Amino acid sequence: MRFDPAERLCGTITPPPDKSISHRAALLGAISTYPTRITNYLDAADTRSTLAAVSTLGALVEIRDGGGAGAGAGAGGGAAAGAGGGIDLVVRGTGLREAQQPDGPIDVGNAGTLMRLLPGWLAAQKGRTFTLDGDESIRRRPVDRVMEPLRHMGATLTAREDRLPPLTVTGARLRAISYELPVASAQVKSCVLLAALAADGATTVGEPSPSRDHTERMLKRAEVKIHRFGNHVTVVNADELVLEQVRVPADMSSAAFLVAAGLLVPGSRVVLRDVGVNWTRTGFLRIVRRMGAEVGGELEAQGSDLSIEEPVSDLEVRAAALRATTVEPEEVPLAIDELPLVALLGCFAEGETVVRGAAELRVKESDRIAGVVDGLSGLGADIEAASDGFVVRGGGLRGGALDAKGDHRMAMMGAIAGLASREGVEVHGMEAAAVSYPGFVDDLRRLAAG
Repeated sequence: MRFDPAERLCGTITPPPDKSISHRAALLGAISTYPTRITNYLDAADTRSTLAAVSTLGALVEIRDGGGAGAGAGAGGGAAAGAGGGIDLVVRGTGLREAQQPDGPIDVGNAGTLMRLLPGWLAAQKGRTFTLDGDESIRRRPVDRVMEPLRHMGATLTAREDRLPPLTVTGARLRAISYELPVASAQVKSCVLLAALAADGATTVGEPSPSRDHTERMLKRAEVKIHRFGNHVTVVNADELVLEQVRVPADMSSAAFLVAAGLLVPGSRVVLRDVGVNWTRTGFLRIVRRMGAEVGGELEAQGSDLSIEEPVSDLEVRAAALRATTVEPEEVPLAIDELPLVALLGCFAEGETVVRGAAELRVKESDRIAGVVDGLSGLGADIEAASDGFVVRGGGLRGGALDAKGDHRMAMMGAIAGLASREGVEVHGMEAAAVSYPGFVDDLRRLAAG
């Protein structure tokens, strides 16, 4: 699919529902004793995999009417948004310890979040065995970091080469542990917290720096005894979960692509509605504001106390001249999915933009460090890879072709690069965007028409 340079982008868009929160809402709904109503659940490939998985394990999933935020009013004479990609559903769970053992493997598709969170619940299913498998991309993504703590808690886990899917989990009576994550990871932390619900006491998880806290907020909403002290979270075991309702906000990671587009295309003004601005998700906005970006909106204060609410705000983006910055390792966990966009913005910023401490990008849906550097180099960028990040120098992009290599974020980055380039970009594998943002191309067209 080809994306030609845009004259300007103008309009109001409601980005799709948050993928991370949707995964967690469905999983905790499946664990809950009473029905959980989920409003504005993301209807995309990854999150459909989660619904299929919990159904396989015995939960009942009932799809209601469409629950997306709906069309947005046009701004400044620009375009109005189409469907937000959300649905309403009710999940009737099995309870904390009553997941059914399926006849065959559980297919997680391309959903890395599902592959890493689900074993936490399954580890507590005493005497039952479950195998998780997925597509070719998932089979390259390591799971050893969730295997280690679950083994300490008493579960039995096996994997190919002891680190790669398929992953088999045999549940057990779990013991509480205190565990320090070697690398900050919301997925690994969440896996341990889910297992902690059925352990024999209080489990504490520490991490070297903060990561996304959606699981903690949702557990607190479900009346679980949970406490956060600095970078440590403690969960007390529970008899049951009561998660009655979850409203999923628009996804900051998806909104970030439209933020980047609005900043890079001259004369643009884009309004993004109902975006989740949890402080553990807005690292990208803090970085781009430091680069001189004009992004208006009320963000949750960094380091805010644990709350059951997910804060929401409208974001207003205007095109701006950017200056280079350095992203330090402690910033990486709170902007991990948006770092390819930092590279893209660096192509247009004055000076040298550096990202350090982001080795985690090498084990995403693709090796995103290699993918970003190869992809942007092919479009004329002055960029080079490091073992844990990259260095990019401003000067703009000529254009050309970019292979997404099956990675949804690489595909969307290529599209934005095309809009901001001098000659346009042809993206190979644009269909990968449907993993998280099925309406992405349509939304870009609306903004370009505005």
